[in-house]
Amino acid sequence: MRSTWGLVVGGAAALAWGEWLNRRWSRTLVGNRDGVLVGNVDGASEAVVVPGYRNPHAVINVINRWRVRAGLRSIAADRAHDTRVIFSGGATGSGPAEAQLMADYAKSAFGFDGHVLIEDQSRTTWENVTNVIPLLEGVDRIKIASQPAHALKVRVYVRRQRPDLAERLVPAGDYRLGEWILLKPLLALYGLWTLRGLKAAERKISL
Repeated sequence: MRSTWGLVVGGAAALAWGEWLNRRWSRTLVGNRDGVLVGNVDGASEAVVVPGYRNPHAVINVINRWRVRAGLRSIAADRAHDTRVIFSGGATGSGPAEAQLMADYAKSAFGFDGHVLIEDQSRTTWENVTNVIPLLEGVDRIKIASQPAHALKVRVYVRRQRPDLAERLVPAGDYRLGEWILLKPLLALYGLWTLRGLKAAERKISL
């Protein structure tokens, strides 16, 4: 009985830890520009960047499908048609570029007909950032839609490449309480490994 109770408590603790860490990552290196914006609040422009994930085949994989959903739900409700959604990712195999697969999925699965930009040359996260930067010039709010650990990595790279643009980063819709809850401990462990090179200043929670 005690061993069963211990497993239950340990499992619940692992789920809570995964939930907490993913939420923490989603709130790191972002600001809140909904209340205070540089320039004209009413005319503030917005961009949502959706980086691709290892899609060597012609059918979009489950990770990229989820990232598309996260990207589309990151769009502010009053800016559905003027937010620029940037899908980023080149071809990693015999199939089309990841960016094109995600753009096609956004249209076919969700009927999204908003402003889409495609960056189809990147093969790494660093290149994702390098290649989308020209598409972010002049944007007031920038959202990165990916798994929270990966989105944080993208924000870190934006900070390293263009600190001025990093000041415009705001939260995306990449974290939801209870979503993928059984996988979040594993995602947290993987995230800790991928983010092991972050500096102390890059781990700062902004909200």
